[in-house]
Amino acid sequence: MARDNNIYLIGGSIPELATDPTSSDPSSKTYYNTSLTFSPTGALLATHRKVHLFDIDIPGQITFRESDVLSPGNQLTIVDLLPDYGRIAVAICYDIRFPELAMIAARKGCFALVYPGAFNTTTGPLHWKLQGQARAMDNQIYVALCSPARDMGAGYHAYGHSMIVDPMAKVLVEAEEGEEIVSFQLEGAKIEETRRNFPLRDQRRFDVYPDVSQGF
Repeated sequence: MARDNNIYLIGGSIPELATDPTSSDPSSKTYYNTSLTFSPTGALLATHRKVHLFDIDIPGQITFRESDVLSPGNQLTIVDLLPDYGRIAVAICYDIRFPELAMIAARKGCFALVYPGAFNTTTGPLHWKLQGQARAMDNQIYVALCSPARDMGAGYHAYGHSMIVDPMAKVLVEAEEGEEIVSFQLEGAKIEETRRNFPLRDQRRFDVYPDVSQGF
């Protein structure tokens, strides 16, 4: 699909069966929640394995434990879309709740964070947009959230509402819960303007608190 349409493609996320690095048995396998990024030639550019597994229990509403089936990934995924655009970071769904990943990506020069995800109809209305805006505002970069459409006949009800958020936390475009394609032209000048007006990167006090990007 990426090759046929001459585009960069982040392919949502899929179950991946791979060698288990924690096992002494080289034939041992484990499952990951994995997102693949492809170039306009169809080449595989990056593989992101979801770092933070979705294990929650909200009494009377939802109980879900990804760790019963999946293993966590162990690295941040940064993708160079060169020479066409620049650098982005890819993470999956629940990863968005952990601002450290986003901060490291921004400090490594990413202009956008892309989160394929499927928040449910309990957490989605509360936190989906809020998390996207928070990660964009904290790091003064673009954030793209991509969700499946809602299917009330399925066992899991996705919230939907794919969206793009700018560095000032403004929602530029947002889908509803049904099948829909949204797009927006991203401008690097908006990142520069935001960082010039609010110079957070120059005002951080790493003499008071540690720089989470050190060591990456």
